[in-house]
Amino acid sequence: MKILTVVGARPQFIKAAAVSAPLRRLAHEVIVHTGQHYDHAMSDRFFEELDLPAPDLQLGVGSGPHGEQTGRMLAGIESAIVAERPDRVLVYGDTNSTLAGALAAAKLSVPIVHVEAGLRSFNRSMPEEINRVITDHVSALLCCPGEGAARNLAAEGITSGVHITGDVMRDLLERVRSSLDVRILTELGLTSGRYALLTLHRAHNTDDPGRLAGVLAALADAAEPVVFPLHPRTRQALVSLNLTSGGSLRTIEPVGYRDMLTLQQHARIVLTDSGGVQKEAYWLGVPCVTLRAETEWTETVDAGWNRLAGGSAEAIRAALAPRATPSAHPDLYGDGHAVDRIASLIVSQ
Repeated sequence: MKILTVVGARPQFIKAAAVSAPLRRLAHEVIVHTGQHYDHAMSDRFFEELDLPAPDLQLGVGSGPHGEQTGRMLAGIESAIVAERPDRVLVYGDTNSTLAGALAAAKLSVPIVHVEAGLRSFNRSMPEEINRVITDHVSALLCCPGEGAARNLAAEGITSGVHITGDVMRDLLERVRSSLDVRILTELGLTSGRYALLTLHRAHNTDDPGRLAGVLAALADAAEPVVFPLHPRTRQALVSLNLTSGGSLRTIEPVGYRDMLTLQQHARIVLTDSGGVQKEAYWLGVPCVTLRAETEWTETVDAGWNRLAGGSAEAIRAALAPRATPSAHPDLYGDGHAVDRIASLIVSQ
């Protein structure tokens, strides 16, 4: 069986790094990299660090408006499917690469596997929500990280091909947790438990000058260092809007997968608009503040480990105040063996 896997962004490289090895024991995998994330810090580094096989095809699409970017990906992936004639097309998550891969496969009648299916923020103004909803509705095999995702699909009339597999990002985290190295803390002059960690990259936050300025102002006033690995989109927004990040904010270059986990594990608190970081903070037992008004990872909020602060400077300052961590820590999103389930489902369906 031949599987064509579509990746394009940092979170997809991480998920593919978890799934690729067990999948290749059962099938022939062809990796197509759309180029949605293209600089070394956001792309090549992850292939090298996580031992992910080099892409068989690089589309080199790069950045651009959503329609233009998705259209160029769609054309490139369609050509790859025609040339490779795969039995399945595998897509991850909710990016434009996900949508382009799903649409190309659907148009050519190739069954689609969607890993991380069924998530909903119920905010259709977010491009990611549109991408995940459309992808789910054209997929043949839908791998859900938890029961809530499966319920979301059922509410939309999707019940065929739905499986609760657990989350592949948890599998990879558990695999590397014991090998995390604290050298990054020494290099940055950080003390465990005495800093906050910030990630910020979604267009809803970066493309709104008032919102972005408010978030930065709130965190610049923090009573502890706020370490801020700068996503290329965020760096560009700061430059184009002539905004600065000073005070307690300490901007650094993007870091690799293991260093990012280490920074999360030793932070007192994590602030983010990333879905993956919300989950990782939860699994590492670190309180999280989500800089959005909603989240698709609702179980982390229900458990009390994640708070929704939106972009309000006042709400962010309040969320930064020290508080007791919840006494309970439910086991969310699988048992660390999602990848084997998914690989078996792909070749057996």
